[in-house]
Amino acid sequence: MFKLPETAPALLGVGVLLASLSLSAAEPLGIGRMATADEIAGWDIDVRPDGQGLPPGQGSVMNGELLYESRCASCHGSFGEGIDRWPVLAGGYDTLTLERPTKTVGSYWPYASTLWDYIYRAMPFSAPRSLSVDETYAVSAYVLYLNDIVDDDFVLTQGNLARIEMPNREGFFVDNRPDSPNTRCMQECARPDQLEMVGTIGGITPVGHFRADVDAPAASHDAQKSLEDQKEEARLRALGVEVDETVPAAVALSDEAKAGQAVYEAACVACHATGLAGAPKVGDHKAWGPRIDQGVSVLIRHAIEGFTGKEGVMPAKGGRMDLTDQQVSRAVAFMTEKSQ
Repeated sequence: MFKLPETAPALLGVGVLLASLSLSAAEPLGIGRMATADEIAGWDIDVRPDGQGLPPGQGSVMNGELLYESRCASCHGSFGEGIDRWPVLAGGYDTLTLERPTKTVGSYWPYASTLWDYIYRAMPFSAPRSLSVDETYAVSAYVLYLNDIVDDDFVLTQGNLARIEMPNREGFFVDNRPDSPNTRCMQECARPDQLEMVGTIGGITPVGHFRADVDAPAASHDAQKSLEDQKEEARLRALGVEVDETVPAAVALSDEAKAGQAVYEAACVACHATGLAGAPKVGDHKAWGPRIDQGVSVLIRHAIEGFTGKEGVMPAKGGRMDLTDQQVSRAVAFMTEKSQ
């Protein structure tokens, strides 16, 4: 049998506690401040398939071609074919059902808004967020043109981008399956301290733990390069080629080169550490020798103004137009002195 008179004080105490909590929650905590309109605009940059979030602007295929050749072709190729392992942007139609499909903007992507959003956020690789809104519309228009989605006189705008129908627009659906297919373990489960975790480190996809006939993934870019160098040396020895195992002596850098090292690591390493698009790797004496023989002043001019030749393509300042001529000159000094 309930005794209301005895429970009333307890209920009253709970009510007072809840009321005090409500009052304290309503009071400002004195932490942080209100975001400004400019800050909100800086964060709110996502673009939806229906075009919401696209800023006002426009860009033509013609203007996009010029920008693409100077800022994008060194990685993606003049026709979107991709250089080395950099992404292919055009073609690939009728390949999605194959074992190794070619997933490009034209063959795979369902929305044109994704193209604009990705270019504006992350491209060019060497200088993300360096393209203006109108330049992004122009480059997007040209990539769509490379995929035969728009004509050569097309002008891409905030108003018409969302109306573009991509070839694979019906190829995606909402997948309501759970994130993991695993069933919950209720007994005799694996001990967490005995589990081995394998992750993607340094941009290298770990596959060695799946197959016994391939190398395990290296733990860093440097380790991966060392692994590949060892495999190449073994291949050459098997062919009877003499391998030079001499360890190069440390290079004493000039003050100009020392000042250029930070510029190199921030703006040049993506191409000149990998040999992308014919870029000579730093430390590769054979590749740099003929270039250095031309004179450092010639190399500096090519680096600042850009260069196109049989050796490859060098965008002006590597696509980093925010760099000063002096910074580029110092980066060239660092690369040449490390490669002599």
